[in-house]
Amino acid sequence: MDTVVLKFGGSSVADNIKLNIVAEKIKKFYDENKRIVIVVSAQGKTTDSLIKEALSLSSVPNERELDVLLSSGEQMSMAKLSILLNRLGMKSISLTGWQAGIITNNTNQDAIIEDIDTSRIEKELNNGNIVIVAGFQGINKNMDITTLGRGGSDTTAVAIAAKIKAKHCYIYSDVDGVYSTDPKKTKLAKKIDTISYTEMLDIADEGAKVLHNRCVEVGEKYSIPIIAKSTFIENAGTLINNKIEGSTVKSIVKNDDLKYVHITSKTKYTSNIFNRIYTSFIENELNVKNLVNSSADTIDISFTILKSKFNKFASLLEDKWPELNATYLDITRISVIGNGIMSNNKILNQTMKIIEQNKLEIISMEINEAKIAIIFKEIISDEILEELHKALIS
Repeated sequence: MDTVVLKFGGSSVADNIKLNIVAEKIKKFYDENKRIVIVVSAQGKTTDSLIKEALSLSSVPNERELDVLLSSGEQMSMAKLSILLNRLGMKSISLTGWQAGIITNNTNQDAIIEDIDTSRIEKELNNGNIVIVAGFQGINKNMDITTLGRGGSDTTAVAIAAKIKAKHCYIYSDVDGVYSTDPKKTKLAKKIDTISYTEMLDIADEGAKVLHNRCVEVGEKYSIPIIAKSTFIENAGTLINNKIEGSTVKSIVKNDDLKYVHITSKTKYTSNIFNRIYTSFIENELNVKNLVNSSADTIDISFTILKSKFNKFASLLEDKWPELNATYLDITRISVIGNGIMSNNKILNQTMKIIEQNKLEIISMEINEAKIAIIFKEIISDEILEELHKALIS
């Protein structure tokens, strides 16, 4: 008997009407006599609301307690869906992340799954239950609740699929697959039928809110086919697997959720000072990127950081490094993604031509085998995204 894992995002379970649509999706697999594990996100904007409530109490909430608060959203979803399925005659049981055996490291708000003890899941499946697991959460070795970061329910689903050797992992949301760019930003966006794990990971890493980046890593490691589909539209969706097709641009990602930080000091530069600053970022789980020290004589460091982490960073700087001077910019990072594009000069030439025509100021550029990533000095309009899409994909 085949086992499948189905993950339903927040928009899919947002209210009771949508929960009934989800139940219809599940029934199709149930009628095919599949063993079914469901992973659910919090309903609608519940997580955003919980974060807002926490921030109204503290600009930098205690991280352990924030995870306790945020984990409650998925628990509401799993219980409500189980109540509905049982009423409809589909025997089911809901499990929190820790009841499902999901063990993580000690990082709050961005925990990594270290192992899954699937004995409870397997027991419930063998008893004929549909198993509904709260996504986005687990428990660390101190028995504290942890959460996996925004979009982490995707990783919960793929990790469970890998552990129980599921045939497929379906990721259901309000979009019908992976697109060449954000369809909310331009009507030119095209659905991609098949994409490789490598390309999908670049898309996720660059800030596209399609799949959680770690779910793609897990899928690739364990060769779990991931199918991104719509809960509300019947079509084939997008298949993410090992197959790489051609050397063309697959996607263009525009990320406006970043700040560019420039730190200076009159203190003479030493590698020890740089290491201490960077270590403090790591210890506080700030995950800064594109970090560069531009001077051999003084501290002159630049990097990017997610806006959602900025309050935490500013608090660290004030408490631990008051002697450092920092300036900030709201920026856009645009990434052109596709296997083999580094060797295609036409793609780079067309990209640079559009940038020059629009007189855009570049802070930095990163080029590798499958990506051209450019950081601009300010937030740029979505019209640039359309121009790039027309030139490189359409």
